[in-house]
Amino acid sequence: MKFDAPQFQSEAEARRYIEALRWPGGRVCPKCGVIGAEYETKREGRYRCGAKECRKDFTVMTGTVMEASHIKLTVWLMAFYLMASSKKGMSAHQLHRSLDVTYKSAWFLAHRIRAAMASGGLTSPMGGSGQIVEADETYYGKVENPRTQRFDGKPYKPGKKQTGPANKRAVVALIERGGQARVFHVAEATRETVEKIVKENVDPKSRLHTDESKLYPRVGAEFASHETVKHTANEYARGDVHVNTAEGFFGVFKKGMTGVYQHCSEKHLHRYLSEYEFRFNNRTKLGVTDVQRAQRAIEGADGKRLTYRRTNGQAAS
Repeated sequence: MKFDAPQFQSEAEARRYIEALRWPGGRVCPKCGVIGAEYETKREGRYRCGAKECRKDFTVMTGTVMEASHIKLTVWLMAFYLMASSKKGMSAHQLHRSLDVTYKSAWFLAHRIRAAMASGGLTSPMGGSGQIVEADETYYGKVENPRTQRFDGKPYKPGKKQTGPANKRAVVALIERGGQARVFHVAEATRETVEKIVKENVDPKSRLHTDESKLYPRVGAEFASHETVKHTANEYARGDVHVNTAEGFFGVFKKGMTGVYQHCSEKHLHRYLSEYEFRFNNRTKLGVTDVQRAQRAIEGADGKRLTYRRTNGQAAS
């Protein structure tokens, strides 16, 4: 991507660009919500709310993931575009080299952008009458505090090497065929956990497609139909019945995590999942360009804060 557009060259142009995305109907005071009552202060880009009960100063960064940042807006814009247009992700080291900022700044910059990419608020059920929703789970990396017994209380057999999902990070994905994805990091992909996720996110009128996993038969009975493919018998598609979309999502996620990020602590895994989910939900196949994807990420920065303490400590959901 070429960064010769005005918003990448001038702080004033960058500010106007972000303001147009954040406040298309006029500037809104992030403190009280009053529209169009602000006036400019002596400091360029800083406004003061004209509402009598407020009178607070604000900028386009106030109340967003960019608040309290000393990084230039032109750099923020370039980081948004790089992370939005890189299919498998953009490491903090690469941002550090490309944007000429310190590694520490690049690392925190990337986490803030992931927070902007995360979906929030109430969401409507996926699927619907005649529509297909694929459900699948995968495992990425080992948990940082290995368990000595299973979640059902039974101990692992001493001296026996644990295979399968034991002490691995579980990820559950729901993908609407031709539509959106919702991805969850869970402590363990038990039947109860997976059933709760499926029930809360998928319209019961949907056709549910899964593999032959024992996690789904009981919850599948609550949907219009539950159709499966048997991977152990080398069956990956039968007509339109498959979970190849979910498998494809997991493939991009794992290639990116292994080849680009290489390491991710478990407390931050949900942020990386949000990043891959965002790019999938705003993919080219749905008619979204790199520019539009970056703009949507910038719009998603509104109303979110992520401090350095929260990034390094136990991550908030």
